[in-house]
Amino acid sequence: MYMLAQLPTEQLSAQLKSGLILLVLGMAIVFVFLTILVFTTLGVSKVVRKFEKQKPAAPAAQVATPAAAPAVAVSNDAEIAVAIAAAMAKAKN
Repeated sequence: MYMLAQLPTEQLSAQLKSGLILLVLGMAIVFVFLTILVFTTLGVSKVVRKFEKQKPAAPAAQVATPAAAPAVAVSNDAEIAVAIAAAMAKAKN
């Protein structure tokens, strides 16, 4: 393996210049890609918001039906709480 001190000065400087060019070029490509990605995301977001405003409102009959669902969820929550308490009591013994 070559040590840096063993390389000729011309070759070392040429490799450093090539490395620096590659570094700057790579960082520039990533920056441009991320900038394009940000503006594309903003544009798609604006288009989606525009179409979302045009969507018709839901009928009142569909909005009123989910009101019965929370009563079932409360009983499920109570059952889950009892099961957790039973499991904790069993684990302590």
